[in-house]
Amino acid sequence: MKHPQLSFFFQRITDWLRKWLVQLVPWIKKHPIRSGVICLGLLIWLFCLPYPLFNAPFSVVLEDHHHELLGAKIAPDGQWRFPEPASIPEKYSTCLVAFEDKRFWWHPGIDPISMLRSLWLNISQGKIVSGGSTITMQVIRMARQNPPRTIWEKSMEVLMSTRLELGYSKKSILRLYAAHAPFGGNVVGLEAAAWRYYGKRPELLSWAEAATLAVLPNSPALIHPGRNRQVLLNKRNNLLDRMQRQGKITALACDLAKEEPLPDQPLPLPMLAPHLLEKLAQQKEQSGKKRLNNRFFTTIDRVLQQRVVDILARRQEVYRGNDIHNMAAVVMDIKTGAVLAYVGNVMGAGKEHGESVDILAAPRSTGSILKPYLYALSLESGDILPESLLQDVPTQLGAYKPENYFETYDGAVPAKRALIRSLNVPFVLLLQHYGLEKFHFNLKRLGLNTLTFPPSHYGLSLILGGAEANLLDVTNTYACMARTLGNFYTRNGRYDASDFRPPVFWADRPLPKPAPSTSSDLLQAGAIWYTFQAMQQVERPSSSGEWELFDASQRIAWKTGTSLGFRDAWAAGVTPAYAVGVWVGNADGEGRPGLIGVEKAAPVLFEIFEQLPGNQNWFDPPYDAMEQAAVCHQSGYRAGNYCTADTVWIPKSGLNAPVCPYHQLLHLDASRQFQVSSDCELASNMQHVPWFVLPPMEEFYFKSKNPSYLSPPPFRADCIASSASSEHNPMQFIYPKFNTKIYVPIDLDGKRGSTVFKATHRKAETLIYWHLDGTYLGSTQAFHEMSLQPAIGKHLLTLVDKDGYRLEQAFEIIGKN
Repeated sequence: MKHPQLSFFFQRITDWLRKWLVQLVPWIKKHPIRSGVICLGLLIWLFCLPYPLFNAPFSVVLEDHHHELLGAKIAPDGQWRFPEPASIPEKYSTCLVAFEDKRFWWHPGIDPISMLRSLWLNISQGKIVSGGSTITMQVIRMARQNPPRTIWEKSMEVLMSTRLELGYSKKSILRLYAAHAPFGGNVVGLEAAAWRYYGKRPELLSWAEAATLAVLPNSPALIHPGRNRQVLLNKRNNLLDRMQRQGKITALACDLAKEEPLPDQPLPLPMLAPHLLEKLAQQKEQSGKKRLNNRFFTTIDRVLQQRVVDILARRQEVYRGNDIHNMAAVVMDIKTGAVLAYVGNVMGAGKEHGESVDILAAPRSTGSILKPYLYALSLESGDILPESLLQDVPTQLGAYKPENYFETYDGAVPAKRALIRSLNVPFVLLLQHYGLEKFHFNLKRLGLNTLTFPPSHYGLSLILGGAEANLLDVTNTYACMARTLGNFYTRNGRYDASDFRPPVFWADRPLPKPAPSTSSDLLQAGAIWYTFQAMQQVERPSSSGEWELFDASQRIAWKTGTSLGFRDAWAAGVTPAYAVGVWVGNADGEGRPGLIGVEKAAPVLFEIFEQLPGNQNWFDPPYDAMEQAAVCHQSGYRAGNYCTADTVWIPKSGLNAPVCPYHQLLHLDASRQFQVSSDCELASNMQHVPWFVLPPMEEFYFKSKNPSYLSPPPFRADCIASSASSEHNPMQFIYPKFNTKIYVPIDLDGKRGSTVFKATHRKAETLIYWHLDGTYLGSTQAFHEMSLQPAIGKHLLTLVDKDGYRLEQAFEIIGKN
């Protein structure tokens, strides 16, 4: 329903306009030339402002999530000119209006009283001592690049000022002035001046500081020390006295403000995140959008950023004694994915050591930092359970020969322990079983964007550092896993595909809206939970250090990595609230002794975690993503018919895990000292006993670490012939395995080098006879090794033990004749 008074008002306006137009049309017809001139003048006035009003380039400005300054990059024209602010402080606007234009809030862009006063002063003094310009006119003058002061230019300023007042509010005009006024040297605009002269945001300026910056554009050269700064001081104090007389400030505030000194040399701007600043500046430049906003409002926490910068700088002072010069770190919030700290490199490294390189975004060899991903994906696929035994023996896969860090082997080791100890061989063999192509595909789905080559380019070394990743992607992947697990119960056991998303840098952009699903097609909560449980127990070095006490502070799932040649040291860790990643090394890739993830990167990781709010809570076990199942006590696989089983919680996908392959039903004689068969013993005299049986090579190494392991009893003498099959063979080759091609180089003396062939036997003291291509070579006992020099070509190595068991292996020697 329309308001009657409002309708009456609009009706009066409409009637007046109609009456005015009726009277205007005859006049236009009677005076067409005058009408044309007036219309032309009106059009000139309407379109007299340049577009854009200011075309000067801005500095790139980086702010944290509280709008605190993190850093800035000087504008292309060499000026510190910050982008136009959304508002200006009340203190500064009060000082500026009081000093420059006391009738600013009331005039239409020109102040006739001020102009008449200036005209009188200039005539009486015989020279130009006052321009009578309003703040609006000064904005127009700055927009026109400060042309020479002439009557024509003054006339243009008057014309354009009135037009500016028509299209802009008074506050907008003040913002334009504050953004483009000169403040001495290469400092342009209030915000740049506040940081350069006082090291603070404009909103924090005192009355004395605001007054100084209000009078400075009138004589910007006075800011420099030694330039008769008493004039600047007098101007500031006179302005303070004027505002006190006008009632803008109290007498006490005026007296205290006049006691404050003028600023000295310009201060350097904060440079807390120079690599992130450069990254964003390059993105803006590559976008080609010249008018794109140069102010980046990020998720960075300035206080935390400063602490991380200090930690890395302090550690770098120590590490550079070993010629280790570069470090990087990132801190992320799990819930939002926001990057809270971004330190791309230690600025104290120096240009000669590549301090400008943004290590956070640089692809580096991963070492072992990806092993938890394979562990989690294997749990998810049902290939393993947390305690499933993985093979850990000397291994040759074609030309690739992975080795554990300490070159020792366990024979068979639980998958969880293999991750805790970061063993190489078990994970290479696990990758072979899981599938190289599938792992490569899922790594990219997890967020590793640097895998640009096909899987065959990396091979099985992909899990040991054969690929490159950057620290930001690695840390974000762990954060995404933690987000999925942390949200499991808040979403009532549902998943959201957007939990795996890129890091969030922008504080003013919304997060993706959740789209809950009953299942995840990548990693479910159960697999992630058991992965983090293992990562909490990652082994630390035996040497003492203050960081070894960290587990008394808060629980953390973490992993380290060391690249081949000691070039890259990694550490990444997560809690329910935060993810932290650290890299240590040299930007140029130079390796250094002792550059190991657990010794160099992990201490930094834990020191950063100590700066974060502590929380004793851990992830709740996702029982809705688990099932209770019977698991073999000794092998960790799903229990078979002959296992001693424990009922434990496993990921639901573990219900598809293999049944224990190691437990067999052995047929023993009445004494239980020998194995027998139906060919040599009556079934009624046999005792059928479940037995944990490892293959001969796994058993050889397993027994050295597990003295309680019982080898299966040998076959009774009268039963050996009937049992001499491959499944009962007590011998196994350690090297070579499969159809190996062996390259043997020529030694310095011109002779072909030797190759050491190795085998193992369940009963080491058993005598083994060696044959090469049907020729008897000799025998071994206890240590079954033989150094041979076969000719180039294909060969067949045959072993026969004293009981008649036979083992054959084909191989080929390649090389130059």
